[in-house]
Amino acid sequence: MTPLAVRRFGRAEGRRLTCVHGVTAFGGHFAGLAERLGPGFEVVAPDLLGHGDSLRDPPWSIEAHVDALVRAAGDRPGTWVGHSFGGRLALEVAARRPDLVERLVLLDPAVWLPPHVARFVAENSLGARSYASLDEAVERRFEESRLERADGALVAAELAQHLEERGDRLRYRYEQAAVVTAYSELAVRHPAFERARVETLVVLGEDSYLTYEHLEEEHREALGDLLEIATVPGGHTVLWDAPAETAAVVAAFLTR
Repeated sequence: MTPLAVRRFGRAEGRRLTCVHGVTAFGGHFAGLAERLGPGFEVVAPDLLGHGDSLRDPPWSIEAHVDALVRAAGDRPGTWVGHSFGGRLALEVAARRPDLVERLVLLDPAVWLPPHVARFVAENSLGARSYASLDEAVERRFEESRLERADGALVAAELAQHLEERGDRLRYRYEQAAVVTAYSELAVRHPAFERARVETLVVLGEDSYLTYEHLEEEHREALGDLLEIATVPGGHTVLWDAPAETAAVVAAFLTR
């Protein structure tokens, strides 16, 4: 029995996409992408350990996440899509189980963070996030995620599924300790890109607060023509800031 809750979109007979969300999110983050890609795909979107409806108990290491993801995916190969921390995890799966990964799509990936940056974001995540209403949660999310172009209704619909009532406040359905652990894990150097030698699309937010410049040269040297990099408007959360543009770039890559 897998410790991960798995959300499914599209048709079971479609081409398999396994989608891995980032820290503090949940599998439902990919519902809009699945809808835009259409019925030709089966989108499998697990909630990571410590998030959503999945097992909340530790360990929350990268190794534990990868073990759980591989179990949830089963033996069917396909394309793996990862956003932010999910991008690092998708790379790790490709390095460990190349038989499962035909292609990679990395959405503004957090592959590695310098230790001082990891400490900063970990410390910033320690404060409890609680809200008096959904409207307040959406407003705060625009500030916290530095959303620039997102549709408030889209964000609200997703947060309505990801928040739960605790007492008289709304709180996210994830473990803060799992979030801090993830940022610590990102301070550990990423796997060599040559261990994940598959066709790879990296989609970067034009104004993202993450940078990929410190990794791009190494990635290109490892993959050569197997690597494609595209830029879409907005910031780090590309599926909120640029859902149509991101889906179009991904669809073009997958159907080429």
